[in-house]
Amino acid sequence: MLFSSLSVFASIVATAAAQTISGQYDCLTAGNYQLCQNLWGEAAGVGSQNSTLISTSGNAISWSTNWTWANAPNSVKSYANVLSSSAKGVQLSAVTSAPTAWNWTYATQSSGIRADVSYDIWFGTAQSGSPATTASSYEIMIWLSGLGGIQPVGSQITTGTQVGGYSWNLWKGPNANWEVLSFVSASGDINNFNADLKDFFDYLTSEQGVASTQYVQAIQTGTEPFTGSANLIIDSFSVSIST
Repeated sequence: MLFSSLSVFASIVATAAAQTISGQYDCLTAGNYQLCQNLWGEAAGVGSQNSTLISTSGNAISWSTNWTWANAPNSVKSYANVLSSSAKGVQLSAVTSAPTAWNWTYATQSSGIRADVSYDIWFGTAQSGSPATTASSYEIMIWLSGLGGIQPVGSQITTGTQVGGYSWNLWKGPNANWEVLSFVSASGDINNFNADLKDFFDYLTSEQGVASTQYVQAIQTGTEPFTGSANLIIDSFSVSIST
């Protein structure tokens, strides 16, 4: 009886915390994060999307996004994501650790879905700067999932590279005024990801020519849908940076 009562209470708390956003660039502050819709590419297709904050606890956040997109199968329609408000403004050479954990699943997904589930990390020469702007020098993506034959910007430059305890195929190419480096899982979906992002930072500075004087300007995580429909549930995500 006590267990049942506690379960009901937990359900009420979660429901009370849940908030949904549906506008093109709607954002919602949630603990140490900001949840954003970012339908930056919606003009290329037809569809809709909404994102829901489920809960926050300490440095962890839980959220979901529902989307349906059609047309222009090679064009990203959006990047529903959370942005850390604390893991930023640190020079790569000063990072001693950057632990992160991300547990996610597709509650539903259509046949032939084209989408990724990915980190979007931004480096720049200045301590602060908004993602995807003139302040950006590098965009570092970590694809935990890439379905439907989609590919990152540029071309593949390595195969089966071991970083952070996982195997990746690395892609590289230019986009606007920044360089994109994308780590794509070489072994399929990684639904329970636990790593130290410092391992990725160290690899980039030692093997890919990224200057250790670059600053981590932003860390985002979310999904880039191309076509299809899905309900993506982030059970828990967290990230931090220590110096």
